[in-house]
Amino acid sequence: MLLLRLSAQDLLTLDSRDRMVPHLAARWRYFRGADASESERSAWAESLVSLANDLVAAGRGNVEMIVECAATIDEAVCPGDPRLIDVVLVGRHPERHVPSVQLVELKRWSTVSRVERAAAELFHVTGIEEGKKHPTLQLEAYYEAFTSHRGPFQGADFECGGFAYLHNATEESVRSLIDVDAPTGSYARVYTRDRRERLLSDLRTNFAEEGAASMAERMLQSMGLRNTPLLDAMIWSRGADTVFTLRGRQKEVADQVLETASKVLPDSAHPALVPDERRVVFLVTGGAGTGKSAIGLQIKAELEARGHTVKYASGSRAFNGALQEHVGYGDRQFRETFTYFSKFVTPPDPPLDVLICDEAHRLRNRSTSRFWKPEDQGTGPQVDELLAASRLTVFLLDEGQSVRPNEVGTVALIKEAAERHSALVVEYKLREQFRCGGSDAYIRWVKALLGVTGEDPDKWRPDGLMHIEVADSPEELEEIIRTEAFAGASARMVAGYCWPWTKPLGKERRLEADVRIGEWFRPWNADSDSFCEDDAPPSKIWSVHENGLGQIGCVYTAQGLEWDWCGVLMGDDMVRRGDQWVFRRGKELKTAEPGVKRVAEPGSFDPKVKAGSVDDDGFARLVRHAYHVLLTRASRATVLYSTDQETRNYLKKLVGRVEIHGLRPTWENLPVEARTPHLPRPGRNRGRGKSKGKRHKGQGPQAPEFRLF
Repeated sequence: MLLLRLSAQDLLTLDSRDRMVPHLAARWRYFRGADASESERSAWAESLVSLANDLVAAGRGNVEMIVECAATIDEAVCPGDPRLIDVVLVGRHPERHVPSVQLVELKRWSTVSRVERAAAELFHVTGIEEGKKHPTLQLEAYYEAFTSHRGPFQGADFECGGFAYLHNATEESVRSLIDVDAPTGSYARVYTRDRRERLLSDLRTNFAEEGAASMAERMLQSMGLRNTPLLDAMIWSRGADTVFTLRGRQKEVADQVLETASKVLPDSAHPALVPDERRVVFLVTGGAGTGKSAIGLQIKAELEARGHTVKYASGSRAFNGALQEHVGYGDRQFRETFTYFSKFVTPPDPPLDVLICDEAHRLRNRSTSRFWKPEDQGTGPQVDELLAASRLTVFLLDEGQSVRPNEVGTVALIKEAAERHSALVVEYKLREQFRCGGSDAYIRWVKALLGVTGEDPDKWRPDGLMHIEVADSPEELEEIIRTEAFAGASARMVAGYCWPWTKPLGKERRLEADVRIGEWFRPWNADSDSFCEDDAPPSKIWSVHENGLGQIGCVYTAQGLEWDWCGVLMGDDMVRRGDQWVFRRGKELKTAEPGVKRVAEPGSFDPKVKAGSVDDDGFARLVRHAYHVLLTRASRATVLYSTDQETRNYLKKLVGRVEIHGLRPTWENLPVEARTPHLPRPGRNRGRGKSKGKRHKGQGPQAPEFRLF
């Protein structure tokens, strides 16, 4: 847990625009479940700004200030009342070049006296009735936790100290705090207003002029706020062991599944043990980025290592296709452990030991396909087929991500099916999320923006973890996304389903530029299972193939995946009118060219949500869900553009201007530690083997003609 991470100079900029305290208060309410007191707000406004000013005066405005930071990585994700350090200053040590950290206890005390000589730990503070302990005693507990193997640096080499910051006091007014019998140690310094020069000197001694962002990034990564991209983690793992670091509730869920598996499944290492014959269903719910897939992939690897038969199923072609064809390319055995919900019409014999069902909100009523013979179609609920396929079934789902009317996966549906199969149900709910840079504030802002929670959205308050901006045109949005991709970031453009979608045309399999906004035309990602003209990739690997940058994805090809930067085009299916959202269905216009259509009336063109298949309330709900998916695909920055001027103005009013230096995470401005290289996918020939490295216009990374930033 942390409330804010900014350099001292950027914190002052944020405060000058009256955005710092409201942001801290909003995050405090989320984590603590109650409003911050006026005293707490005043302390932020006064003490944080004073400390930031001192850092700038010392020539250390680059030092990162992490506000209300948990002392250990366990507390970083647990709800309740964790130990929070007022401020953690993070930079680079000027001599040793390792991370340098100072833990700060903020006190606005002006006068302090000892309660009684015999009670050395208790002090009377003017304006406060009860006695207070020496502030460095609290710092001692923080220091021990922070520097332990469970601290944010987890035993790595770093310099650490701490001090109490009493900027309203003088040395004489708090003499009892600094007497000869005061606590000592690297965490026990006390700075007052008239000790400011000493503070500035010590800040220069502890922190170098540069390198703070890199060190802070290392700390965020070790705390789990910067998680490994899903596909990169799988490449490193090669199916043997994932590199995700499960924390808090995630680890609890994974451990419980593994422990239960050891009780209900045969164990070749202990053949004398008689397993429990009951079927068990684990039901794990959580929003986007809460780590459901990380849990699923971790338990898959560990159960396979124990010799169990395990399959990982999904209802998403984009998610499953990326894993099968991209990560597991060239490794048939590994690739075939990933499958689809519809592959269990006939149960395996013998049953699998474990079936992990990811994206389970995408369950269908029945397993059907227009390509199957009548006798091969499913005859009962798809969820029953999955339960019959294994002894232990794990369902991972988020009911808020259902985007089609025939997606029926809900907690109630799975529970009813489990009862029919006499299966024991164990439920877990994940709350902490690790997508979108670990920014809970961003996730909540998106839900409020779209009306998912029923709350009125506040202005976006940057938190140093996630970035959002609104483009003035689709050309500007594309320039930003391409610039970041060319620099080395992963980036894609996605859109609401607000234009017709043409299948590849002719023998050359040409992609029609269906997405048209003014004079700006771009094609959807290929509606194809094979490569198209100019080596445009098939839809199931569009999200991860280098040539996917030139096409526009939709919710069906983006769900379950993520990129550093995501450009989101909002169409006329969801527009702002006054104080509410209005949802519209579009109408097609036939053209002279066979198979090509244009927009007659703007709105939704998603064939899955036509008026005949879903009513108006259901239509609005599914459109909201679709944009919620699209707006939570980025791990660092979202760029928004709406085709509707009134909606664009509304978004700009909420997001504000983009001009705070430290809060725009362009790839070139990131510290080296934050530039996670996106790995080349193993054993894969690019394209169809015909272009031999040729680059086509608009396809794949190449040297840009210009840079925006």
